[in-house]
Amino acid sequence: MPIDSKISKKKQVSLPLMVAALLFSTAACSESAAPVASTQDVDISTSEQTEDSKPSFTTQVIATFNEPWAMTALPKTGNDALELLVTQKSGELFVVDTQTGVKTQVAGVPKVAYGGQGGLGDVTLAPDFRASNAIYISHAEAGSGADSNKYGAKVIKATLSDLDTEKPSLQNISTIWQQNKKIDGQGHYSHRLLFSPDGRYLYISSGDRQEKQPAQDMSLNLGKIIRLHPDGTVPSDNPYANNSDISAQFWSTGHRNVLGMAFDESGRLWSNEMGPRGGDEYNLIVKGNNYGWPVVSNGRNYSGTDIPDHDTRPEFTPPKVSWTPVISPSSLSIYTSGSQNDFPAWQGKALMSGLSSKALIVVDMDAAGNASERYRYDMGARIRNVLSVDGQVWLLEDGDNSRLLHLLPQ
Repeated sequence: MPIDSKISKKKQVSLPLMVAALLFSTAACSESAAPVASTQDVDISTSEQTEDSKPSFTTQVIATFNEPWAMTALPKTGNDALELLVTQKSGELFVVDTQTGVKTQVAGVPKVAYGGQGGLGDVTLAPDFRASNAIYISHAEAGSGADSNKYGAKVIKATLSDLDTEKPSLQNISTIWQQNKKIDGQGHYSHRLLFSPDGRYLYISSGDRQEKQPAQDMSLNLGKIIRLHPDGTVPSDNPYANNSDISAQFWSTGHRNVLGMAFDESGRLWSNEMGPRGGDEYNLIVKGNNYGWPVVSNGRNYSGTDIPDHDTRPEFTPPKVSWTPVISPSSLSIYTSGSQNDFPAWQGKALMSGLSSKALIVVDMDAAGNASERYRYDMGARIRNVLSVDGQVWLLEDGDNSRLLHLLPQ
């Protein structure tokens, strides 16, 4: 049956079925581009696995958004419908009932610097959310004074009040972290948020802001993965914790534009990262390691000039998987079966959303830390975000009139 949406005034939407097709991505790396028109979704793997090993699915349209960027699930109680928090780049935060499709806007979101790749970014729940109703949000912020017309990422903590009413709001907003140099232009913020499985640490991806060199500059927290306590203080076991400068925040260095982070079942931290002209990466993140950007890359500069590959500089950590042509990875979620177990063949695997590839990519990891692409599904539209919750999978398309999709196993 169709799902109603408060925003679309109960307009009915269809439940498109997936049909077979084959996808090989040749598009250029693109974090932000003109939205493409949605087509009927396509569902088939580009891998060479046997037919019985390839899960297939249809999609159910839950709601539509304009330039959505991230989503996270609220705790589920009993038989209540799952609710998601969804951000839009232009500065809106919604609570979405996945059973009815009703969207309720959250008031009190701070003003964001909307434009290019910037705006309202990631959202995640505090580890003690059930008791505190606290959430963490990243967004792009405009500078002032000497930093006028410059921008940087910021992470805030807020209380999500009146959640079960028609007028939820953010209260008690405080700043947890921000990029320590604002930059001209509005690209490569990254600003993904992830808590460790034990809830003790907050990881923040901080992009190079399309400036390249900051990724190797220890005086700037750009081009790094940051590790903090939930209150924004620096853990004493960070690799540079004894330094008296900003490098005490750093967990890893040498990153370009990390748009996905997730912990696997073994507690290992993985990330995906957009390369330049080729060389998208899937990395196993290790404390204190340097991943080489912009000194090395398996891609080339947009001008066509060469960048030395990782194997020319063994002091830098190479990716576990590299893609040329690119997939434009935009998020990352590790599938766990939960109570639903819709896709048992995906257990423990990484799910990646792809922008230019218009794909859902499934990646295997083994106990030794090796990884390889296993399946690729042509979704017929740029995919901004993928989320695995309790054995179910949800996708957000990219751009205007983008759909929140629930994957239904066949």
